[in-house]
Amino acid sequence: MSKFAKAACLASALGLFSHMALADSAAGVWKTIDDETKQAKALVQITESAGGELNGKIIKLFANPEAVCDKCEGDRKGKPVNGMQILWGLKKDGAEWGNGKILDPKSGKIYTSGAKLIEDGKKLRVRGYIGPFFRSQVWERQ
Repeated sequence: MSKFAKAACLASALGLFSHMALADSAAGVWKTIDDETKQAKALVQITESAGGELNGKIIKLFANPEAVCDKCEGDRKGKPVNGMQILWGLKKDGAEWGNGKILDPKSGKIYTSGAKLIEDGKKLRVRGYIGPFFRSQVWERQ
């Protein structure tokens, strides 16, 4: 096998491995979409701990980069939304993560949260729950 063919095989294998890794991990940067305007709202950086727990913080606000969390309580009240942790404690459960928390900076409310990778890891369905009721958003991998 020529050096070129070996290099092509290696590149192909690495590409496949990379694609498989994306399909299994929610770690990375995700673009959120505003429910009302359908416009890009923010970029969220999600990290995954060694135990598979997800945590996320806003790393860029598109429409109002200077926004503060006026309706938040406690140590988040009046703090910049940009850089704020809005997702924490989601634990891996099969193909999904659950039993975590998500903050809606607009309302200041914290909800029980879950997430699931969809479309081969290109999108993340994020849900916030109050009892049996939930609201879902689909975030796009960047």
